[in-house]
Amino acid sequence: MALDPLLLFIAAGLLLNLTPGPDVLYIVTSALRSGARAGVVAAFGVTAGCFVHIFAAAVGVSALMAASATAFTLLKWAGAAYLVYVGLRLLLARAPAEGAPSAINSVADDAHGTGATALKDVFFQGFWTNALNPKVALFFLAFVPQFIAPGVQNKPLAFLLLGLLFNFNGLWVNIGWALAAAWLARRVGAVQRGMHKLERAAGLMFIGFGLKLALSDNPPP
Repeated sequence: MALDPLLLFIAAGLLLNLTPGPDVLYIVTSALRSGARAGVVAAFGVTAGCFVHIFAAAVGVSALMAASATAFTLLKWAGAAYLVYVGLRLLLARAPAEGAPSAINSVADDAHGTGATALKDVFFQGFWTNALNPKVALFFLAFVPQFIAPGVQNKPLAFLLLGLLFNFNGLWVNIGWALAAAWLARRVGAVQRGMHKLERAAGLMFIGFGLKLALSDNPPP
């Protein structure tokens, strides 16, 4: 691939990763609620989920899903249900008791036991938030081939390499979201005092994302 198209691919990928969506919302919410470490773990979880779509698209699974209304519908409803589930968990979470240690401190101070378990949960929630979203698979199928030259002999390999590059660059954008959200939570007391309201708002947004996904049209045959 020539340098100019590659730079264009990187620039377009970075801009797309900067666009807020369910993944970014989950990363930011995790960082605001539990600190920078949880936000970064959430970013790695989202990135791991994205690998599923990259490899699936590279071997043609996403093309099969795009052509099969049944396969797309099943994955669409699974993804929508999971987004609604995450939203309900945030929406129904209890407010912390007055004087109780914040989630930021509890996760930062406990790298083992409960803290490690919590970070594991954060990772896998981020993973499933991305992996169960069929729109991500179709995005790769539509976006990446535009940057593969027609004369390339091994197109699946070119697709895989471009997908990995996209995901690698996206990881640093997602980590940036996490660190920025954690920085804000540490320095703005009003954010911490209003964290429960923020979680409720995030919960409503996740439910909205899930309903939007559930009601989205299947790709045309």
